Amino acid sequence: MELRLSVAENRLSDPSRVTREIYEDYITRRGRGWVAEADGAILGFCIAALDGEVWALFVRPGCEGRGVGLALMRACVDWLTEQGVGEAVLETGAGTRAEAFYRRFGWIEAGRSRHDITFKLPLQPG
Repeated sequence: MELRLSVAENRLSDPSRVTREIYEDYITRRGRGWVAEADGAILGFCIAALDGEVWALFVRPGCEGRGVGLALMRACVDWLTEQGVGEAVLETGAGTRAEAFYRRFGWIEAGRSRHDITFKLPLQPG
């Protein structure tokens, strides 16, 4: 939660709405989570649900551009594919570094609101 609240983009407008229980529910019941660490420090995390929703992918400020997000996204997509999910979906802020990252990874824009973009990624069984 500390890392999630430390990011400059895609900030939570009301952090109290995303509780520890919600994180735990996604990780233990609804899906799975991954953490990237180095020297005992958490550099980033990703959480995905069994329905294909990528609920979170965040990299600690100052650790961007080092492959952390890419490694986490690959682990997430591999797991979703192994679970038989046919399509992943996520939402991110328009005009953010995250938007550019997802486009480079191959995510396809599926919708847009005033501030956010919905992306989809077709998954193919390996």
